[in-house]
Amino acid sequence: MPGLGDFVQKAFYLGVGLASYAGEKAGGKLGELRSQVQKLADEMVAKGEMNTEEARRFVEDMMKQAQQPPKSSPAPDKPPASEPRRIEILEEDEVGTAKDSPKSQETSTDNVDHLREQVLKLQEELKNLQHDQ
Repeated sequence: MPGLGDFVQKAFYLGVGLASYAGEKAGGKLGELRSQVQKLADEMVAKGEMNTEEARRFVEDMMKQAQQPPKSSPAPDKPPASEPRRIEILEEDEVGTAKDSPKSQETSTDNVDHLREQVLKLQEELKNLQHDQ
């Protein structure tokens, strides 16, 4: 099969060509990015927001960040389920719990009374503020 070797050779050359083209494009984009970052740094130096040493470090840091591969978001531990997650509703088995005890009722009544007092105070304060305007 002489055609198979030809095909493999063409595929190899295509891969090399694509890699070269991608490298040229990336180099061009990095060059554009460097010039834009340099302009920004020059403007900041002109405004006095940073000195020349800080500007140089800023440009270098930005170029390092641009050359690093993008970080992908961490993969979840579990693959996404094909169906919704089931929720189990549990009911209390015991009817007479601590909530029904007399001491618990006194505490909840005191709490309700305290909350009512707070609401009344806030209503009065709101009325006073409205009258002051």
